[in-house]
Amino acid sequence: MSLTLVFTVVLVALVFEYINGFHDTANSIATVVATKVLSPGQAVLLAAGTNLLGALWGTAVAKTISSGLIDAGVVAVTPPVLICALLGATIWDLITWWWGLPSSSSHALVGGLCGAALAAAGNNWSALIWWQGGVHWWEGKGLLPKVVLPMVTSPLVGFVIGFLLMGALFALIALMGSTRGPLQKLARPRFVNAFFGKAQIISASAMGLSHGTNDAQKTMGIIALALATATAAGSLDHLPSWLSFLRIVEDADKQFEIATWIKVTCAIVMAAGTAAGGWRIIKTLGHKMVKLHPINGFAAETTSAAVILTATHFGVPVSTTHNISAAIMGVGAAKRPNAIKWTVVERMVWAWILTLPIAGAMAWALVAALRVLGLA
Repeated sequence: MSLTLVFTVVLVALVFEYINGFHDTANSIATVVATKVLSPGQAVLLAAGTNLLGALWGTAVAKTISSGLIDAGVVAVTPPVLICALLGATIWDLITWWWGLPSSSSHALVGGLCGAALAAAGNNWSALIWWQGGVHWWEGKGLLPKVVLPMVTSPLVGFVIGFLLMGALFALIALMGSTRGPLQKLARPRFVNAFFGKAQIISASAMGLSHGTNDAQKTMGIIALALATATAAGSLDHLPSWLSFLRIVEDADKQFEIATWIKVTCAIVMAAGTAAGGWRIIKTLGHKMVKLHPINGFAAETTSAAVILTATHFGVPVSTTHNISAAIMGVGAAKRPNAIKWTVVERMVWAWILTLPIAGAMAWALVAALRVLGLA
């Protein structure tokens, strides 16, 4: 394994992270921009700072990506395999970004990784870890407990919580408005918009933090996997001292420690991507799907952040896209069902369904082509 290939994996992973920035981070700031609480520039700066903090907070999701989905005893996850996995995810992300569809970069990456590994293993499905260890789902690892089950349940939970939280806020405001005195004044639209405009800065910060804890860690896991594979192959044995930071050390549980430089680099690259091209996704989520006011944005962001932070705690790589979209749908449905533009939702759901298999098929085809050429 050449050192050039290792650096190529890191470079392609950072390109994917950059695209993730204007694809997924845009989702995390869409509501605060749509409600006009923050300008796009202010929202990007907020997202960049909170993403960085989130990326430095734990590595559970990175460990799931690096060692919890592919059985290294069945297939060697070499740099060419990782490059094909990243390219499959990147191509699909660019297609959906161009269409303005908030699909999941998380599931594109997982699909690409699984498709590439499957092709490298000669279509041996045991190369994929389906469910391994643990009595409860959150204790085990594998595609079923860490990807498939959360892919279905987390948006449903986000929708329900968003609906209930928005309903509770509406009920509270209605109750205050029915009284006399100071409470009645607090229920007036002008005060409600002003209060939740300030509160939304907090909920948007929580959203950015949760996005950093989960999404930034996925690319960290790919980079760590590439460097660990190179270390095991001896490719990094003779590095000069100034490149010694590239070596990945294993802990007692044979899990990868994610170096600080990887965390910081991924967070910075993601923020740069957000600044470059997030508007297409922001328009779909914040303007086309449902009209949002500060109180709606606060409810959606609070709901999504809570779901993502809970998933991160258990090392589950959930989709920021799915969760914020589902939360917005729940909030919109609490206003009234016809407040949601269901034709837009239908396009989004199709993008969600197709992401895993299409990204996986693209990565599989790329690895298969390399195998035919004798390059993988």
